[in-house]
Amino acid sequence: MRDYVTFLWRVWRLSWQGSAKYYTWMSILTVLVLVGLHAWARQFVDGLQTTGMTNQVSWGAYIANFTFLVGVAAAAVMLVIPAYIYKKEHMHEVVLFGELMAIAVIVMCLLFVTVDLGRPDRFLHMIPPFGVFNFPGSILSWDVIVLNGYLLINLHIASYLLYSRYRQQEPTKKFYIPFVFLSIFWAVSIHTVTAFLYVGLAGRSYWHHPLVPSRFLASAFVAGPALMVLAFQIIRRTTRYWIGDQPIFTLRMLMTVAMIINMFLLGCELFTEFYYPTQHAAAAHYLYFGLHGHSGLVPWIWTAIGLDVIGLVLLVSPASRQIAGLNIACVACFFGIWIEKGMGLIIPGFVPTPLGQVVEYLPTLNETLVCLGIWAFGTLMYSWMLHVAVPIMNGSLRARPELKPATL
Repeated sequence: MRDYVTFLWRVWRLSWQGSAKYYTWMSILTVLVLVGLHAWARQFVDGLQTTGMTNQVSWGAYIANFTFLVGVAAAAVMLVIPAYIYKKEHMHEVVLFGELMAIAVIVMCLLFVTVDLGRPDRFLHMIPPFGVFNFPGSILSWDVIVLNGYLLINLHIASYLLYSRYRQQEPTKKFYIPFVFLSIFWAVSIHTVTAFLYVGLAGRSYWHHPLVPSRFLASAFVAGPALMVLAFQIIRRTTRYWIGDQPIFTLRMLMTVAMIINMFLLGCELFTEFYYPTQHAAAAHYLYFGLHGHSGLVPWIWTAIGLDVIGLVLLVSPASRQIAGLNIACVACFFGIWIEKGMGLIIPGFVPTPLGQVVEYLPTLNETLVCLGIWAFGTLMYSWMLHVAVPIMNGSLRARPELKPATL
């Protein structure tokens, strides 16, 4: 117990030590977080009227970001599977960074749900004995369980591995390997259950088809690894922990397969909607071509498809075998899927309404600042975790400096 308290104390002290670049970066992120917090305070006082959401379009940028980020969090499994199932030793050096990213992203997901609720105190309605959790009848209760469960699983794995490395001890497999394999199942479940939240709304024909969960997973296994590829390069350039090219190009291979599947499923969806369109295709028609003179999302979705195509072409071509080409592909795929899976998925589900009313949505400035603040908070959290984890991983922070660091 004493060693653990010492460990926490040394981590706390390390959190406030760093170079001028570290302080500058963390200060910028803190300012952005405070800007977002101020915007959320305005929303809390004035209500959701400060957003672009209406009675007709009741989910907007908050839920769009939440849906996208659930997939990014689930993509940590793309590091776990090669490392622990296929025994790829080169993936062990980065799997912890994927777990830390999953922690930061799940926290962002929970924050986006909180700000979308408007009144966070209403969470009490789901917490016994104040309210009724309504499990297992409510899909929302399942989502609460899988999101918080995934957060706790990754917290346990990451903290145990870091503490073991700090003490220069080999991790006891029975304390973390079962949770590693559980995280694989749980990663798939968080995105599948989130997809079922939409699929289960039969009155929203745009979501009410079986391809939604499949596309969720396929796009998640592109956007998440794309972000990790970029993050790994930043880590090896700005810290004293070297990440080789092997993990990066392993992720490139996984991204390529997932992107091909994602684009194939998109083509299947478009064929179903437009080959013999019915009244249920109105939402898709609004998204891709506009409806009754309303075309607010048309530039968004065609930009997303263009970025997806560019990313796919680069991934399957020799250009992505070079780091520069791979980086362009990752950026294109990440932002393409962010648009497609965010604004391109959530908003058309409400347009037109079940009564045929067309009400367009665009996020307001205040809403955008709240989103920016949450993204900054997630980046701040991940930057702090890396700042603490890297010295432990490279052996410069350990319990007994005279001993050589243990391997994981």
